[in-house]
Amino acid sequence: MFYLFDHLNNQIEEVTVDHLSRLHRLETLNLQNNWLTTQGLEDEGFEVLEQLAYLYLANNRLTLAPRHLPRSLVSADFAANQLTKIYPYTFGEKPSLKSVYLHNNKLSDAGLPDHMFNGSSSLEILIMSSNFLHLVPSNLPSSLHRLHLKSNKLEKIPPGAFDNLSNLRELYLQNNLLSNEGMDNLTFSQLSSLECLDLSNNNLSVVPSGLPRNLVLLHLEKNAIREIPKDALASVKNLEYLLLHNNRLRSRSIHPTAFQGLKKLHTIHMYNNLLERVPRGLPRRAKTLMILHNSISEIGRNDLVALYTLTELNLSYNRLTSSRLHRDAFRKLRTLETLDLSGNLLQVVPLGLPRSLLTLRVKDNRLNSIPDGALAGMDNLKEIYLSNNQLKLNSIYQGAWMELGSLTTLDLSGNQLSHVPSDLPESLEYLHLASNRISSVPPSAFQGTPNLKGIFLRSNRLSVDSVSESSLAFLTQLQELDLGPGSADSSPFRPGEEEEEEETF
Repeated sequence: MFYLFDHLNNQIEEVTVDHLSRLHRLETLNLQNNWLTTQGLEDEGFEVLEQLAYLYLANNRLTLAPRHLPRSLVSADFAANQLTKIYPYTFGEKPSLKSVYLHNNKLSDAGLPDHMFNGSSSLEILIMSSNFLHLVPSNLPSSLHRLHLKSNKLEKIPPGAFDNLSNLRELYLQNNLLSNEGMDNLTFSQLSSLECLDLSNNNLSVVPSGLPRNLVLLHLEKNAIREIPKDALASVKNLEYLLLHNNRLRSRSIHPTAFQGLKKLHTIHMYNNLLERVPRGLPRRAKTLMILHNSISEIGRNDLVALYTLTELNLSYNRLTSSRLHRDAFRKLRTLETLDLSGNLLQVVPLGLPRSLLTLRVKDNRLNSIPDGALAGMDNLKEIYLSNNQLKLNSIYQGAWMELGSLTTLDLSGNQLSHVPSDLPESLEYLHLASNRISSVPPSAFQGTPNLKGIFLRSNRLSVDSVSESSLAFLTQLQELDLGPGSADSSPFRPGEEEEEEETF
């Protein structure tokens, strides 16, 4: 009695009726990763496999699907072949069929029968990505839960193509040629169970209307979207994730009420667009707002005032200057944990930062000052990144770092510091001071920081005699010490490893 016939990862070129005739009780046939061709796979061989449930033929050289597969079939995997044609009874009349995998083949519309799954009313998963389809296959069974059609040649979706798919939960249409003209306001409206819709990397210019109410995740990134109309998102009351990055959105082309009523929407990605300001009317319960890599040059006093539930805000790589970032802009963000202002044109660390912050990034700016009190009251801050700026020791107010009682990571690399800062907090674990102007490390440099695990001083002005051995003697937690020069082949010294005869600092 045979339940499993497993010959994957061989070089099998032929499976005949004789090979299979003795296996009439077979339930699983695994022939994936072989050299099987259509000529080497005799259709008649499957007729004797009356109990076959699982058929794995992925990664072979088949150009045509078998004409008849057993009625008992539950799952069939034909991925990564060279299929150009499917027959009516390849997958038709299979009442137990649950999943079919046909991705990475050469299927076109002409190669699919009109009623490909006629009599197969239990199908839940259909994967047809990376083929040459120009149209959505017709007459798909209403039992479908997941439909993958990404990386085809789809230009339009015919009216009613999805109307009977009331059980569909995931629909993947990314990497096609779809435009707004290729679909209408009813295209997705009947997909009452749909939770995930991926339309990324198409040719959309406007957020499509008529989206289903139960949608949770909407991918619209990598299109040419210029506009979010007033009512485009009005129907998606359960939306939680909206991904709109890599489009052509401007702030003024987003209707002020476009997000109204979206009480569950908590994650919004709008990076790599053309935004000049923080868009108006963003959902009040948003937690993550990613608007990096835009053209935002100003944040007014009330631009963020309604976003009081934000925990992560990324404004990096915009055009913000200190004079156009209002000192009260962050006053309502009392739950904000991560703020990224890197890659702007800021000259001073902003005042009025939320005291709830755990991580602050202001690297790659033009900072020449941390003004008095800028970091006051930030007892929760664990990480601060200020690399690649123009900071000097006297441009940082006295006691700035000591105020940060929870700080574990301080990155001041790529600045103009002449000494190791003297007011470091006891909690510090990682200190980044590479690429400064430090010429010596005195014995007292790390007396107040016994918990240091990593010290990075590469590319400074240190010589072999300018680092006091006693400054490191009591750092029992130290795991990595990088005192090397700027050369690419200089590896960091780790305490406990065998030292070279001659150390180079």
